[in-house]
Amino acid sequence: MDILYAILILGGLGLGFGLVLAFASKFFAVDTEDRFDMLLNALPGTGCGECGYADCAAYAEAVLDGSAEPNLCVPGGDNAARALAGIIGAEPVKGRRMTALVKCSGGNRARKKFEYAGISDCVAAMNAGGGPLECSYGCLGLGTCASACQYGAMGTADGTALVDYERCTACMACIRACPRQIIELVPYHADVNVCCSSVEKGTVLRKVCEVGCIGCRMCEKACASDAIHVEDSLAVIDYEKCTGCGDCAEKCPRKLIFDANLDKGPKQDIEDVPPETDEDDTGSAEEITREEDVSDEPESSEQV
Repeated sequence: MDILYAILILGGLGLGFGLVLAFASKFFAVDTEDRFDMLLNALPGTGCGECGYADCAAYAEAVLDGSAEPNLCVPGGDNAARALAGIIGAEPVKGRRMTALVKCSGGNRARKKFEYAGISDCVAAMNAGGGPLECSYGCLGLGTCASACQYGAMGTADGTALVDYERCTACMACIRACPRQIIELVPYHADVNVCCSSVEKGTVLRKVCEVGCIGCRMCEKACASDAIHVEDSLAVIDYEKCTGCGDCAEKCPRKLIFDANLDKGPKQDIEDVPPETDEDDTGSAEEITREEDVSDEPESSEQV
């Protein structure tokens, strides 16, 4: 009889605790649908795909079911990472802030095939004989990227597109809009960037641009961290290895490797930013072994 009483008591306690837990879970829990909506609302909604998922909804679903980390949203950065972690009850995590970089320093210093007088749009200019520039990798500077940016983070000055890094959300709208495909995302805190996209050899490049990368490898030789290499005649930085020492920028004879942080900050009138004054220093013959220069061809004044 005592055993029966003990069983009944234990059973009653188990039933009571079960009811309490069931009530608590119903009362305090946020259901899956609500958490999904919260996750989706915490994302910027750009649908850029930088997280590795088709869109923000797919990424939110992956975070909810635990198959994705909450810090993969590039445009959202730290704020989105912390918000997503809080919603799923995970430890706060830090996102990696990125920003757009226009990989061209040419602008008005790039040689022109003709004077373009058509619609102020880069795509339209490209349709006019491939664009007015001799360099097929140069920024056309007509602001198609700026028109695509809904955050006011893009503008033009001295014939080149510029980025207001404080306003940039890394939404990639400018990247998708650029017909030359010379805009890419780089770490916001990157100390140095190579602002050129041309993979032409030095002898060809010098004919069409005063400041483009000539693949001289001076930056590569100067880097003690093995963070910069010349690939297809263009210097490329490995941001995971880069320490920001600036040795590559100091040695670059074309002065197109620069500290992006110096240019960060609000530019309320970005179109009025004065042109850079870096001189074209091609280095001495002892410093750079390069192919023999090809004589410059005269510019055409034809207008399209």
